[in-house]
Amino acid sequence: MERIAIFPGSFDPFTIGHESIVRRAIPLFDKVVIMIGYNANKKSFFPIEKRVKWINQVFENEDRIKVQLHEGLTVDFCKEVGAQYILRGIRTSSDFEYERAIAQVNKKMHPEIESVFLLTLPEHTPVHATIIRDIVSHGGDASIFLPNGLDMNEFKIEK
Repeated sequence: MERIAIFPGSFDPFTIGHESIVRRAIPLFDKVVIMIGYNANKKSFFPIEKRVKWINQVFENEDRIKVQLHEGLTVDFCKEVGAQYILRGIRTSSDFEYERAIAQVNKKMHPEIESVFLLTLPEHTPVHATIIRDIVSHGGDASIFLPNGLDMNEFKIEK
């Protein structure tokens, strides 16, 4: 049986921390599906089309990584794509408490799906998409927090 993990998130934007979690998960799974959660009722900072494009660029040479959009529960998406695992990154103890609660609810709803947590690398602990959006929205250079190879001009906001 193919081991498929879902890495869910809004990825608004996809950071070096996200990239690190996915790259470190590749040896653990046969396939990792990066699931961009889509919520029509929420306003995103970066358009979803750009987020998909950026993530595809980051993993363009890795055929075991796929990017898909989903609106709804992550466990339902797992069932749709035949995934047995939900991959999550943990930066801090508060992340752990939040993720633990979600994992326990997911386990109750779908006992066959396991949550797998990877700790972020120490240097990525402060990297947070909210902070990056704040840097970008104020005209700052967030490139050190974003994966290599992306066109940084696409992250500039016109004032």
